[in-house]
Amino acid sequence: MRLLTHNMLACNIKGVTNGYPLRLEAEKWVEKEVDFNADFLRGVFPKIEWPALVGAVRSLGCHDLLPQDAPNPSALDSDDDFLRRFHRALLQLHVEEGALVCPETGRRFPISKGIPNMLLHEDEV
Repeated sequence: MRLLTHNMLACNIKGVTNGYPLRLEAEKWVEKEVDFNADFLRGVFPKIEWPALVGAVRSLGCHDLLPQDAPNPSALDSDDDFLRRFHRALLQLHVEEGALVCPETGRRFPISKGIPNMLLHEDEV
């Protein structure tokens, strides 16, 4: 599971009001090479919940990969170094095994072979 995916997932259990961001508990993660596309990164940047992405990256132990505060979007045209670090965090870090945890209920959604299982139990719908 890429961190791009993690950034867009939320807990949809009935009655949950604070289901985002899901806490990432990675047991195994790998880095996979992905072609760099600066235009894609500039386009997706405004849609990213920055604190959630930074938290996920740091939970993997990559504390210095991204700054705590998001840069100004207008700076993306001239900051190639930031775009490459953003690319690495968003697209190249893959969680293979672990869990996503609802911040409100503590419900664990397993990640197996890179696929998060977000299916709800019958009593959660």
